[in-house]
Amino acid sequence: MSRQVRTSPGAAYDLGYHVVWCPKYRRPVLGGRVKTRLEELLRAKAAEHDWEIIALEVMPDYVHLLVKPHPKDSPSYVANQFKGYTSRHLRAEFGHLRSRLPTLWSRSYFVASVGAVSAVTVQRYIETQYERVPKAKSGGEGA
Repeated sequence: MSRQVRTSPGAAYDLGYHVVWCPKYRRPVLGGRVKTRLEELLRAKAAEHDWEIIALEVMPDYVHLLVKPHPKDSPSYVANQFKGYTSRHLRAEFGHLRSRLPTLWSRSYFVASVGAVSAVTVQRYIETQYERVPKAKSGGEGA
């Protein structure tokens, strides 16, 4: 992901969340027309909040989403906005989702923050911090 710094009043940020969630009981119900409609709904919800979807993959039994939200939007808020909105609409439009599942999505989800710099790069930077400190020059060299 390339660095794209966005600004808002009082902030400059480059923030991304990798969010993964699955249907209740991990049932493979996200295919065909349901998959197409789910992708449309996710893009609509992102546009409503002015979030940028970087990557989206809908598999029969889970959803992977890489989204760049605003810094005021917590990971739980982002995940719950997507899950609640899509559940309401998909269950209203596809009767088989209501009859096969008590709720569309499981209660849990996975979220990780991502950005232009990987965690490994940050960890390596922190661990080698003292190696980069300039050495104090001594005036008595060779004396």
